[in-house]
Amino acid sequence: MSQAVSYEQFTGDPFKDLAPTDLLKGAADILQWAYDSYGEDVVYACSFGAEGMVLIDLISKVKSDAEVVFLDTDVHFDQTYELIERVKKRYPNMNIRMKKPELTLQEQASQFGDELWNSQPDKCCDIRKVKPLEQTLSGAQAWISGLRREQSASRSKTDFINKDNRFKSVKICPLIHWTWDDVWQYIQLNGLEYNILHDEGYPSIGCKHCSFAVTTDGDSRDGRWKGFAKTECGLHT
Repeated sequence: MSQAVSYEQFTGDPFKDLAPTDLLKGAADILQWAYDSYGEDVVYACSFGAEGMVLIDLISKVKSDAEVVFLDTDVHFDQTYELIERVKKRYPNMNIRMKKPELTLQEQASQFGDELWNSQPDKCCDIRKVKPLEQTLSGAQAWISGLRREQSASRSKTDFINKDNRFKSVKICPLIHWTWDDVWQYIQLNGLEYNILHDEGYPSIGCKHCSFAVTTDGDSRDGRWKGFAKTECGLHT
């Protein structure tokens, strides 16, 4: 097993100088390193977007029974839940776990008011996504994310291996050099499942109340939290 980089001892991305020239732009090598280094102590937190389909397929070639966690907010699109069932059938050994918030939607409404996503989206994200991921990562040394540098300005400096001060963990991002076109080329060449909402103008698919179709080829975070100066749910800030 390779030497794991711990949160406490993190001094920088060990692959900082890696300039991948392979077709997968380093993703397969980073995933191999991740599972060789952390074994069972690495979790893939998957939103089942387009990048998620790529990573699940790549991970399956390294560790077919890897742990994949979906933050089930109870307000995802039906199409997302249907996709998860299709993915489970395609990768039957994959350990896909649905992680729910501590508060039900009714309990959340009783404490903070109806449709919190419309009045305080940051609070809603904290309850239904950030806190559940905190619980998920409490026993894990590292987690995998599908962040890409081209997605937004806030993600443009993401490294392959990152010190995640928010979750006191090591965050591994194998797709940092991939473009949106790279993601879709991989999906199409490998016949992967994907969320059909992508065909209806949704570049980024999260909760159904906070994700919208767009008509322009803008940043892939376009269409999230319409009407708010918000592009992140809090998992990556």
